[in-house]
Formats: sequence, C-alpha cells, structure tokens
Amino acid sequence: MKLTQASLQNPLAVALAVGLVFVLGVVSLSRMPVQLFPDIDEPVISIFTAWRAAAPAEVEAQLIEPQERALRGLPGLEELNAFAGPGGAYVNLRFAVGTDMPRTLVDVVGRMNQLPPLPRDAEAPAISLGDNGGGGPNETLSWFFVQLRPGTPGPVESYRRDVEELLRGRLEAIPGVGAVNFRAGAPDELRIEFDPYRMAELGVQIPSVVALAGAADDVSAGFAELGRRQYTLRFAGRYDPAELGGLVLEWREGRPVRLEDVASIHVTRGDRDSLAVQNGNPAIGVQVIKEPGADVLGTLAAVKDEVASLRQGPLAAMGLSIEQSFDPSVFINRAVGMVTGNLLLGVLLAVGVLWLFLRQVRATLLVALAIPVCVLATLVVLLATGRTLNVISIAGIAFAVGMTLDAAIVMLEAIVARRERGAPPREAALAGASQVWPALLASTVTTVIVFLPVLFMRNVEGQLFADLAMTIAVAVGVSLVTAATVLPAAAARWLRPGLRSRQRRPWTERLATRLVASTDGHGRRTAVIAGLLAAPVALAWLLLPPLDYLPPVKRDAIDGFFQFPPGMNVEAIEREVVDPIVGRLEPYLRGEREPALKNYYVLIFPGGGAIGVRPADPARIDELGRIVREEITAGFPDVQVFSQQGNLFGGFGDGRNIEVRLQSSDFESLLPAARTAQQVIREQLPGAQVQSFQPLELSEPELRLYPDDRRISELGWRRSDLGTVIRALGDGAWVGEHFDGERRLDMILRGGAWDSPEALATLPVATPSGAVVPLGELVRIEATVGAGGLRRVDGRRTVGLNVLPPPGMSLQQAMDVLQLEVGPQLQALLPADGSIRYAGDAGSLATALENMRGNLALALVVLFLLMAALFRSPRDSLLVMLTVPLAGFGGVAGIRLLDLFGHQTLDLLTMVGFIILMGLVVNNAILLVDRTRAGEREGLDRREAVRVALADRARPILATSLTTLFGLMPLVLVPGPGTALYRGLATVIAGGMVVNTVFMLVLLPALLRLGEAAPAQARAPAAAPARAIGEAA
Repeated sequence: MKLTQASLQNPLAVALAVGLVFVLGVVSLSRMPVQLFPDIDEPVISIFTAWRAAAPAEVEAQLIEPQERALRGLPGLEELNAFAGPGGAYVNLRFAVGTDMPRTLVDVVGRMNQLPPLPRDAEAPAISLGDNGGGGPNETLSWFFVQLRPGTPGPVESYRRDVEELLRGRLEAIPGVGAVNFRAGAPDELRIEFDPYRMAELGVQIPSVVALAGAADDVSAGFAELGRRQYTLRFAGRYDPAELGGLVLEWREGRPVRLEDVASIHVTRGDRDSLAVQNGNPAIGVQVIKEPGADVLGTLAAVKDEVASLRQGPLAAMGLSIEQSFDPSVFINRAVGMVTGNLLLGVLLAVGVLWLFLRQVRATLLVALAIPVCVLATLVVLLATGRTLNVISIAGIAFAVGMTLDAAIVMLEAIVARRERGAPPREAALAGASQVWPALLASTVTTVIVFLPVLFMRNVEGQLFADLAMTIAVAVGVSLVTAATVLPAAAARWLRPGLRSRQRRPWTERLATRLVASTDGHGRRTAVIAGLLAAPVALAWLLLPPLDYLPPVKRDAIDGFFQFPPGMNVEAIEREVVDPIVGRLEPYLRGEREPALKNYYVLIFPGGGAIGVRPADPARIDELGRIVREEITAGFPDVQVFSQQGNLFGGFGDGRNIEVRLQSSDFESLLPAARTAQQVIREQLPGAQVQSFQPLELSEPELRLYPDDRRISELGWRRSDLGTVIRALGDGAWVGEHFDGERRLDMILRGGAWDSPEALATLPVATPSGAVVPLGELVRIEATVGAGGLRRVDGRRTVGLNVLPPPGMSLQQAMDVLQLEVGPQLQALLPADGSIRYAGDAGSLATALENMRGNLALALVVLFLLMAALFRSPRDSLLVMLTVPLAGFGGVAGIRLLDLFGHQTLDLLTMVGFIILMGLVVNNAILLVDRTRAGEREGLDRREAVRVALADRARPILATSLTTLFGLMPLVLVPGPGTALYRGLATVIAGGMVVNTVFMLVLLPALLRLGEAAPAQARAPAAAPARAIGEAA
C-alpha cells in the first residue's frame, strides 16, 4: 500500500508529523474557548416596543395587532408569539431551521418601518436576533449585586445611575461580554409635578402644557453667509431644567403664568417597579450577558478581575461593594474536570485491557500511541472549525478513546502474524498493512458516514449533537491514518518478535471450532438465525423506555418563580413577601440552621419575581429544595411560588416542560377553561407542577373612565385631549425627552396624588371654554377588573399552561395522559372556535423525533449502500446489516438496566447513541465477512473459511470491543456534575457493544453459511466467491 510504503521509507517524516500534531494540539487546547455547552443559534427574532403606562388592551390594539399584520407572511415564519403587558409589547418570531436570519432581520426592520406612526409616548421598537424570553444555556455569564457598605447613606437604588454608567462602560468593553442589564430601582426622569387646583385656578389647560413643554426644542436653520464668514443658524429653544420653570403657559391680566407657578420641576427616580436583595441586603442586580462563541472561563476571569478593580476603586469611593452570585465557572470547571477525569480513566482502562491481550509493554505503547495523536489532531480540527471545548465535545473525545485503538489493534495483529511467519520487519509491516487496509478503510468509513446525518441536522438538537458527531468522526478518521502510517513505521523499528505465545494461540482455535459447530446443520442454523434476528427486535420493542426531550442537567441551586396577586405593588410585595423570606433565610445564611447557605438572592420585577438559593454543600441540594418549598416560600396568601433545582439548559423545567395552549377569539371564555384545565391536569398527573405566567382571571384592578362626549364637546375638547388630561392625572403624561449632553431623560408631566376614585372625580380641570369643571363631569368612573396581560400566538388570543411532569414520569408519558385523558375534557369547555395545541419541550420533542427517524433511516440506507459498494456485494452488505438489531437490543437493555439504579429515559442525546452504534458494530462484522471471503478465494470450503475467519479475527474483535467498552465505563459508572448529559448515551453504546460482540460471533457465521454445500458436495469445486473489499472486478 502506497501510504504505508511511504511511511516506511520516511520514518523521520512520520516522526516529525507526529511531533507537529502534538505541538498544534497543545496550542489548540490552550487557545480553544471553554464553555459548558456548544453555541446554539435559534432562528428567532425578538421585538420589544415600550409604551409607558399603557394597559395590555391598548398595547394589543395599537402595537401588537398592527405588527402582526405587517409581519405575517415572512418567508420561513413558523410561529408569531406576542405578549401585551403593562407598558410594552413583546413579540417573538420563530423561523424554520435554515432560514437566512441576517437577511430576514433586514426584512423585518423594513416591514416595521412601514407601520403607521406609534403613539407619541411609545418608544421605537427594539429589534434583535434572539429570544425576548432568553433562557438559553449560554446566555447569562454571571450575576453580580451592588450593595451599600456599612455607614453609606441609602437607599441603594439612589446610586443606580452612577452604578449603571460606571459598570456598563467598564464591563461591556471586555471582549466576550455582549451586554450588561440592571435590576432594581428605576431610571431617572425629569418630572414636572403640577398642582391641579392651582392650574385650574389660573385657567391653564393640561393639554396646552403638554404641547408647550414638548415643543421646546433646539432648531437648526441652516447657514448664513455674512461677509467672509459662514455662520450656522441655530435656535436654542430647549430649556435647561433650571430654566424650564420660566416657560410661559398663559397670560392673565397682562401678566404671564409660568410653569413654575403651577408646578415643580426636578430630576428624580421614576416610580419603583423592581427590587433586588442579596444575602439580606438591598441591592442592584447586575446581569452580565456573554457574546455567542465567547470563551466563558476566559471572559468570566476578565470580568472578575474588572469587578475586583471596581470594588476596590470607584465603588469603594462611592461607599458601595459588589458581590458575585451566579458563577458558572464553578460548575463548568467541575463538569469539564469530571468528564476529563473520566476520559483519562477510560484511557488507562483501555490501555490496560490492551496489555492483557498483547502482554508486551512495547507493543501496547505502540498501539496506545494512537490515542494522543488522534485526540490532539481532533483538537486542531475543532479549533479550525470554530468549535469550543465543552462537555459535549470532551465527552465525544472520551467516547472515541476506545474506537481510536480499533484500527491500530487490527493493524498490529496483521503485522505480528507476518512476523511470526518469518517475514522481515519492514516486509511484515507492509504486507500486514496491505492485507487489512481494505477492511479497515471500510469499517472506518462506515463509522464516519453514520455521523453525516447528525452533522446536517440544523435544528437546536442538531447543533447540540454536532460537536459530539464531529469529534468522534474526526478521531476515528485520524486513527485510520495513524494505523496506516505511524504504527507500521514504529512497528518495523521497535516491535519485538514473538508477541503472541503459541501456548495462547489455541484458545481462538477452540473458540472458532465451537462457534462453527454450533451452526452445523440446516435446522440448527435456521433456528439460530431466526432466534437472533427476531428476539432482539421483539425484546427491544417490549423494553423500549419512555421518551424524553433532553437529559436533565442540574446545577447546585434552587430556583423559584413568584406570581403575585393582581395589582400588588412593589412596596406591598417587599413588606409582605420579601422581608419575611429574608428573615426565614437568615439563620441558614449564618449557619445556625442546616443546610447552611452559600448565598441567595430575591428579584422582584414587573409581572412577578424570582428567587435563587445556593447551599454551601452541593450534596444537600435536595434537602434545601424541600425546605425552600415547604418553609421559606410557604404561607403567603394569594402568592404562587414554583421552585425546583436549577436547570443548566435554561428556563423553568428540566427538558420535560409541556405548554398546553388554549386558543379562541373569546378571551373571557378561555380563562375559566384554563382554570378548570389546571385542576384536571393536577388530578390526572399527581405531583405535577402546573402554572401559567399570565393571570387566569380578569382580576387586575382597574378604574375605567367612560367619556361623556356631549359634555366634552360643549367645553371645546375632543376625546384625545381628555385622554392626555387623564394620563397626566394618573401615572403622568410623557412630554418629550431632555438631553443634557451626557444622558437622556424622559420628561413627565404629572399631577398630585389622589387616594380614591372620588378624589379623582373631584379634581378640577380648566377647559378651552374657560370653564373649570371637576373631572367627574366629563367621565363616568367605574371600578372594575381587566386582564393583567394578553397573549397571542399566530394572531389568536391564547392562554398557556406550563406543565412540569412529576419526578419519574417521562415527557412522552405525560403527553399521552394530556392528549388522551385531559384533552377531550378541555375541548368540551372551549368555545366553538377553541383549539388545543401542545408546545414547549413537548413540541420540540415531536419535531426532533421526526427528524431523528429520518436521519436514522438515512444512516441505515447510506450504510448499506456504502458497504455494498465496498464489498461489491449487496448480499454481504445485507449480512452485516442483519447484525445491527443485536446492538439495538443491547442499547435498550443497557438503558433499562441503568434505570434500575437511577431514573433514566430515552432522550434525544441517548438516541444519538444508537446512530453511533450502527457505525461501530458493523466494524467487527466487516472483518469477519472480509476474512471469510478471502478464505474462500484461497480454496477453502464455506465452513472452513468461516472457522478460519473466526480464529484469525476473534482476538482483534474482542480486543477492540473490550477497549471500547472499558474506555466507556467511567462515563457510565462514575457520577458527578454534568454526567447526566452523556451517561445514557454511553450506556447505549456499551450495552450494544456487549450484546453485539457476543451474539454476532454466533449469528454472522450462521448467516455466512446460508447456501452452504452439503457435506458430500463440500469437496466439489466451489463457485467463485464474492470479491473481497478493494479487489478489482
């Protein structure tokens, strides 16, 4: 073979190439970004439109519905999910996999620009790639909390502006940091707070003040040519805050009525709508978001260094401190360290098994040399293709450890066989390599080819699995080149003769004789074939575990989410909920009660809140979860709390979340149906958590003002004018913006406080007619309730229930209950146009299963056609393929066995193990078929050819299978952080390899002997056998 011959002629070049791989591999390892998971790009575009003080109904009618009409029909659009909340519209556009997202983003911006003008006080839509909801596995880099130092005057929210300006500039400048968000407090605003009684007394109309204050702005009038100079003509119409009080509103009896006569003007913080507490101290939450593809550990180290500098410098000067809460580097280091340790342990076990077969240190080291060469070469390819070092890619390397030895073992066996026959070292190396190269090429190509469907999966699951597929494919491909070049060159120089003792040789002969004898006789062969083909399929079907979406990957924290009663303000939440929770956590934080806490935080924001609690001892996380549920967050009337161990894939749930969507045009009919659905689901799925992130009742307290059009017209106003008046008397009317050269502030015109509907009705307002009337003459005030939020999916009003199945129940089992037991009951409760849809992880699972089935079928077809081409015999290809069901049964049995010791279902990552299995188990069958056909060409009858093939190939087959198996054992047996991600996959491969290796040695000989000549005819000349792999026609 030319490749081997070239390596034998240039051993120095081979050595230098190996050295180059080592150098490049080490450099790649040092430069490769490290993170927990691969980067996952979802085809999503988010749009957020802020509209200050707007109610959900207004947001839906004036923002969301026009945006839906404009965006409907976008190429590739699969789902349009919108939410109208108090003060803003959130729209998520989800597209088909493969959509050109940059081009689509431009299209979205263009369509949004064609919308009618927004309400005056609504901000321009913020459009970006990514999900409004966030929750992706790699989105949040870390959380920090800024607190007051002892003796610093508070509250801490008063420092938000300075903290935001300082930290945003310093942290966002760090490479790898995408954004910095702040929680707690509110931004400053320029507030014009007027006295409605004084304004009415002086006859000043509120709409006039809005128009005058908002129109005060600088105006550029171009240029003026005066002599030899050109002057810029600029009207300085903008007021400084100190001068705004001089704005003339009206003239009364020849005297001006200025703004300062009816209002006070000052810069102040906006109304408080959020708060943060860390370890008992009021704080400002700082969320650091990473850029896609950034090195998490490197970026986080830079962020920590910068934060330490800020803590000791500017923040200390301000009387503030900053502490870190969520630190992903802890888990990443533990998870990466865990899988790396399993990889090294797997290497030692594989090499140990190899030594048991070879019983010579030098030969063992020659074969084991393939491991570092393949691993380092794989790292080079990963870096060159823009991949990261993560748990998935390292697990792929660990899976590939035993596989990288397969080609080297077979190659060494062939070389040793030639040496035992007396061939010189170089000749033995070349002849041995030439003999097994076709079979090795076929087995390697089949192993690599099955990963192509995985590499071309473009959905979220495919992106998660791509690192695994690429890592194994590259490592196995490099192992073939290593076996054909490095090993022969090294064996010719360093391999000692007499590797295999003749006293050990007979065991393979005895094994081969017994295996062939077990298939003697047509009836016996038929029984063996029927049993070993039908039984695995039937048993695999009976034992098939329930299906799940993704394996649960937990972190050492308890996360909780709050839903508060409608209308409950931040001050009441702080007094009635946050302060008691802080008091209950205090003894655990001080270590007076167990389990002691490392830290905790509480965040309150519009629409809900969150809590995160971390134990000092991660082993006590389950105990802490119970305490949080039953003690810390219990006993708050009308407050719903949902808590569970934190999930590293992001979002609430552990890859088993089901969203039940109820849809109808009659929103008020959806709410009682949703409440009934909540109860029915809890009855049918005992122990399940059922929640909705939108209120299930029209219970948001609302003062609804109905206009008296006749009276409004008599006084010279229109409805829009009265709307401005009511906004000013309520949360404040947006007047415009003020920019002082450093920051931009909203200008808000706001009346004095009132404490009842009656007080609101008596407030006087001046009108264009000159009359001053109480507001109650112009409107009828009615206390009622409204929606706290409105959700729309694909243009239809929707109420969603998020269902987290009880522990021990798979996603598939829960879906069966929902569709068969709950669905029919809910459909009867819905209006005539009502419908039920299932989304969340359940929807993703259905889509992923469809893709997985297609890719599995494609892998089988490609595998069959490839082997048929390599064997030049569809029959031989079929014989090899018939051994695959044995591996499938072994994988299913392995999952069931693992489930006996800990909950294990068949998730998508575990399913990839069956694809890997197909490429692995055919390798041994290829070696047997190829050697059998070679024996037939040498003149042996079919039975003897099969026996010789078993005798020659049993040793390398068992050696390669056991090295692969023992290389996987640490991934299966050693628990630790992140191991749930790959344990099921490793179990499938290990179980499949064991069952296939044992029973393939019985099944394949029986299949090969089909059509065998009768004993009386055995000595007759045989028909021309099928050509061996690589033999010319």
